[in-house]
Amino acid sequence: MRIATWNINSVRLRQELVLRLIDETAPDIVCLQETKTPDHSFPHQPFIDRGYPHIAIAGMKGYNGVAVISRLAVESHEIRHWCGKEDCRHIAVRLPDGTEVHNLYIPAGGDIPDPAVNEKFKHKLQFLDEMTAWWPANRRPDQKMILVGDLNIAPLEHDVWSHKQLLDVVSHTPIEVAKLGAMQSTLGWVDSARQFVPPDQKLYTWWSYRAADWQLSDRGRRLDHIWVTPALAGGLKAHRTLREARGWEPKPSDHVPVVVDVEV
Repeated sequence: MRIATWNINSVRLRQELVLRLIDETAPDIVCLQETKTPDHSFPHQPFIDRGYPHIAIAGMKGYNGVAVISRLAVESHEIRHWCGKEDCRHIAVRLPDGTEVHNLYIPAGGDIPDPAVNEKFKHKLQFLDEMTAWWPANRRPDQKMILVGDLNIAPLEHDVWSHKQLLDVVSHTPIEVAKLGAMQSTLGWVDSARQFVPPDQKLYTWWSYRAADWQLSDRGRRLDHIWVTPALAGGLKAHRTLREARGWEPKPSDHVPVVVDVEV
């Protein structure tokens, strides 16, 4: 199975880019974050016309939103809410063979890495804590599961352009890295990209719109991830981070897709 994840930063604005991803990589399942559209406005038909009739969505106007677009049959789907907010950040689908795909959009956390003065950062940490408690209480490492999405944390030294300069920047602070690591350890989740790209090599999935020339400055971060449970780790076959998609016209997302092949 080939699965792709992409923070598309508005699916209605960039649906042609998603179709390009489909045409160029032929994924079985595409997971999107920041769809930024209420469910009644989601553009189903272009994906159905491409052969992806199984679509599960959780969206809201202007913010957040997650979607799973699949050419494989989907047995069921579930929308989960965290931190007492119904803000469209987690949708899960179950395939007929029992494999679960969890599509997440973890809060970005604002600019100041201090929960005492920044409610957005406080929300992010609470979100991670709640998920860390939920996984071992409700799932097992021997279940076939894939977790994908914009986790808004670059955990490793070479997941950012400058480890030292970003230690106090939201997305790479020690407390975020520790909390994401705690969530990862609950079920022994395996970071699929780093099974193919060694941890000592730079790997990014996001470059700021603020950069005049994102390629030249190359100040990236790896915020987008695909994890698998130990039950699927042996089935990992291939990985691609489509760096070139950061330049796809006419209006690129600031994130790029991550694509993984896994035998389920």
